[in-house]
Amino acid sequence: MRLIDRIIQCRTPFIVESCVNGSHTRLSGAMDAAANLERCPIRYVLDDALISLCTDLAYSNGTTVMECADLIRVPAQDLWVEWCNQPWQHALSRNGLNDDTDDDSPAGRYGMLIRACSDGRRGVMRSFWSVGDRDWDVHASATQARFYLDDAAAAVPFDEPGVLRVAAREMDPEGILSRCFQFEFEDSWAQYYRKAAPLSSQQKEILHQSIGIVALAVPVLLAFFLLLTTRAGLPQRQSQLQRLNRDRMQRGRAPLADHIEVSAPLLPPYREAQAEAAAAGARRHPRLHHVRGHLVRRNDRLIWRVPHLRGRSHAGVLKSRTVEWRFEGNAQRSERSSRGSTP
Repeated sequence: MRLIDRIIQCRTPFIVESCVNGSHTRLSGAMDAAANLERCPIRYVLDDALISLCTDLAYSNGTTVMECADLIRVPAQDLWVEWCNQPWQHALSRNGLNDDTDDDSPAGRYGMLIRACSDGRRGVMRSFWSVGDRDWDVHASATQARFYLDDAAAAVPFDEPGVLRVAAREMDPEGILSRCFQFEFEDSWAQYYRKAAPLSSQQKEILHQSIGIVALAVPVLLAFFLLLTTRAGLPQRQSQLQRLNRDRMQRGRAPLADHIEVSAPLLPPYREAQAEAAAAGARRHPRLHHVRGHLVRRNDRLIWRVPHLRGRSHAGVLKSRTVEWRFEGNAQRSERSSRGSTP
């Protein structure tokens, strides 16, 4: 089941018990996001190839996604985006990130709920994920990310009373998030940690630890929004759940949420290269190695040298390694063209 349906149907509150005095505290969890998610007008579900593509773009060499921040717009004031965890983890590992994770569950899913201003340039996003089939296997992050794509973050005080917040530049001064992002605890979690860890140094340490995979997902999400603004956009298909939902409701089951399925726009050689790279894995010969993607921006053009294997010929031949996207008119229209080259 998709994560959006797991959250909408979640009826289990998130409650923690104190190891000191046995008291119970209700914190914001998946159940508390159900109503907002049910009312959300746009819900995107990314296929495996697209989440791999967005991860490769987010963590490619050369131009960073944040250097294209002027092209990025969140397409709605309330928005949901989700994807399958396994291909995302594989793509992160392929790009040298999160190699120590032991989460390889094909059933696990990850998602972001975004609330943005009308211009799509400022807002807040919070992540959710699932690791099993029960209500308590659906989780909400303790932290949320505030973004200011026009670099307005400097105007917002970090020491706002009652808010446990850290600027991304404090975590990674030269990193991809340093210019436009801040991370903070969700209100109920902030209140909980103010009592559980009264020292400011303790609170900041816990906040840094809590950001974790949320920070890894943010550049991937920005890459997705960037692709949405290209001239050709991305292939999209509206879900067709009417008949299935009628059957579910007749059996006394909750209907599934409408959503938009989004897939990768690239030609088969890129997906074949990904499969070759994954298959090479542990048996990779010293002369056969995976080359990370390289992104270059030239005004309204993004040119991407796709990830590929370099080495023995039996690893496969790529017919196209270079893809070009074009933008125009404040990234409101989109078209994609690709150029091919041989190894």
